[in-house]
Amino acid sequence: MRLCDRHGCEEPGDRPAPKSPNSPERWYFCETHAGEYNRNWNYFEGLTAEEAAKREAEERRDAGGFSESKHNSWAGPGDGSRSRDEIRALEVLDLEVDSDFEAVRMAWRRLAKSNHPDVKPGDAEAAKRFQAIQAAYDVLKVAEERRTWKPD
Repeated sequence: MRLCDRHGCEEPGDRPAPKSPNSPERWYFCETHAGEYNRNWNYFEGLTAEEAAKREAEERRDAGGFSESKHNSWAGPGDGSRSRDEIRALEVLDLEVDSDFEAVRMAWRRLAKSNHPDVKPGDAEAAKRFQAIQAAYDVLKVAEERRTWKPD
């Protein structure tokens, strides 16, 4: 069992804390000393106001995928704007990854009209394509609603 790194403390040191910003090295404190350490921790210590603002802006920019991501939306293209399901849906509609929702709507209407069971009665392949087209549109519609939703 590891002891607390605070001098003279005999409690278990099971709470890791960084020794310095962006350092992989850690102190291991007991609960009491971890709380004391965190109260006194100033990530921007020694920086001017401009340097602190610059560092904060850089970190927010780098962590943008985390702050804006929804459930699995990071799993799409490199910019994180589309999920894998959305990419597959766009492929079904024969669209590019960066297509807007108006292009999605137009492609859906065109393909749905040409594959609708009323237009091609008895054609099982057309019925399957129609179902896939409808499912793809539903996935993209929900994603667009989620993307454009604004809280009251």
